[in-house]
Amino acid sequence: MIQIQNLRAWAWDKKILKWVSLDFQPGKNYCILWKNGSGKSTLSAVVSGSPKYEVESGSISIDDKNLLDMSPEERSAAWVFLSFQNVPEITGIKLSEYLRTIYNIHLKNKKPDTKDISPFIFRRFIKKHLDELHISEDFLDRDLNVGFSWGEKRKIEMLQIKLIEPKYIILDEIDSGLDLDAFKQVVELLKLIDSEENSIIIITHYFKILEHIDVDTVYLMESWELKKQWGKELAKQISENWFTKL
Repeated sequence: MIQIQNLRAWAWDKKILKWVSLDFQPGKNYCILWKNGSGKSTLSAVVSGSPKYEVESGSISIDDKNLLDMSPEERSAAWVFLSFQNVPEITGIKLSEYLRTIYNIHLKNKKPDTKDISPFIFRRFIKKHLDELHISEDFLDRDLNVGFSWGEKRKIEMLQIKLIEPKYIILDEIDSGLDLDAFKQVVELLKLIDSEENSIIIITHYFKILEHIDVDTVYLMESWELKKQWGKELAKQISENWFTKL
């Protein structure tokens, strides 16, 4: 379980999180809602270890370990995955090598004595995931995310999740920039990934995605504070009345 207790954080001499306390449990899904600029993405960045933010006080633990003492790489190894609002494009790094590298790192975290999987074996191994997610094998030979559509970038993030099987999956505005067809594909991929072994945490100010992915708890953040916690019926109420009748 990820537990956040009385978290306060700063960036650029500005307070951007104020006494935030909440938790995420495997087997349950969550949604963090409110308008733009309310602190939702900031919270995800602090949890994943972004160096832009300084934690003033409070704590974040994952399965009773202090997450704040971990580097971003160590947090990833502890099974925290963050999808980006704006997925970066990186020239000079082939998608196949990037995926093979992260797979080998996470495989060794599970089984320290395991040898790195070779490029040849990895391409054979990943084929089943490519087929399941309807991703062409040609993508493996392209530079990482370079020239990919929004829908293709999201598919590659789903592929990463399939490969490393993180326990806590933070999806920051994953529905932004998608056309209707790409949105439907991403929703179907999330349904494939959703399980009793993980927790999907959806950060959004839209509501369409919540019609397709079941969530157990909805958190509302406003002005960098946690304002309300409720079941998924809260998301339905907001989608019908916006934020005017809370």
